[in-house]
Amino acid sequence: MSRGGAHFTGEELERVLAQYNLGRVQETHTLATGNRRSPKKILVTERGTFVLKRRARGKDDMYHVAFAHSIQTFLQKKGFAVSPLAATHDNTTVLRLDGHTYELFHFVPGSRFDGSVEAVRDAGRQLARMHEYFDDFACGWQPLKLTYHDSFSVRSHLRTIGSEQGPHTPGKGWGACASALSAFYNAASGCVNGLGFNAWPHQIVHGDWHPGNMLFAEGKVTCVLDFDSAKMAPMVTDVANGTLQFSIVGGRANPAEWPDHLDREKLRAFVSGYINRRPLEEAMLRSLPDLMVEILVAEAVTPIAATGYFGHLSGLDFLKMILRKCRWIDDNRAILLDDVFAKG
Repeated sequence: MSRGGAHFTGEELERVLAQYNLGRVQETHTLATGNRRSPKKILVTERGTFVLKRRARGKDDMYHVAFAHSIQTFLQKKGFAVSPLAATHDNTTVLRLDGHTYELFHFVPGSRFDGSVEAVRDAGRQLARMHEYFDDFACGWQPLKLTYHDSFSVRSHLRTIGSEQGPHTPGKGWGACASALSAFYNAASGCVNGLGFNAWPHQIVHGDWHPGNMLFAEGKVTCVLDFDSAKMAPMVTDVANGTLQFSIVGGRANPAEWPDHLDREKLRAFVSGYINRRPLEEAMLRSLPDLMVEILVAEAVTPIAATGYFGHLSGLDFLKMILRKCRWIDDNRAILLDDVFAKG
């Protein structure tokens, strides 16, 4: 089974670029970041440098894309750093061609996340700033609302992984791992619901706030990318995702070698960056450890239920690593909550 990412064909690229007024294309470079099912190309042209993106299936319907574009245009007008959209000959920012959906963005220079605590704190601060702007966003349609919290889809994926029907080799610990993750996920969902999740106000959230969706310079966020997952949800769902993504410790080739713990200094920096600008209710802050458990499970099981792998990594090894991190969060929730309520 191939696990390679999607790519543009030469003919496809030629047909798509003909829809834009870019002048002569001088160079093209593959941009291997983000969703592997959504290919991207950097285009150096007579009119400037751009990034072409083909939307992944499931996030490529016109309704979904128009919603994301309205958000990006709104934030750009507010002075928030996003990558400006480029229009086709027909003056639309969404191109539908041969059953695919394409977007073209002006290229924004910047560096990837350097791991500094200063950059983590600013990522929290910029998330709060973006949420403040969304207080004024008037939406003319009903956007998506499904999140990683208390999700039927996540539980369905866990059942697939634990059954004999998944895309992996049965046995070898899949069932036991899926069962343990289900227990953590269900307990975390119950705790969050008990804190009042269903009564918390919904607003526009980014839906995928992590280091790979930002550019940085000198410890500051210079551009926020990828609004494909934007939806309506309690803003704490974004905060929990950012808290986890900026504090998770991994990086080695083998997930079996990833440590169990989170980086508490970065966790504290992200939360303080956010709440020093936009305070959260105490119940929302107390929900963060359980929401992080839900995110860990949700992000892992979706690709593994479909392919048996997480990217190029062994699905079972990856799930065992996720289980260890869920246990660590659960065992250390009192310590983590001390970090959350510390505003230093």
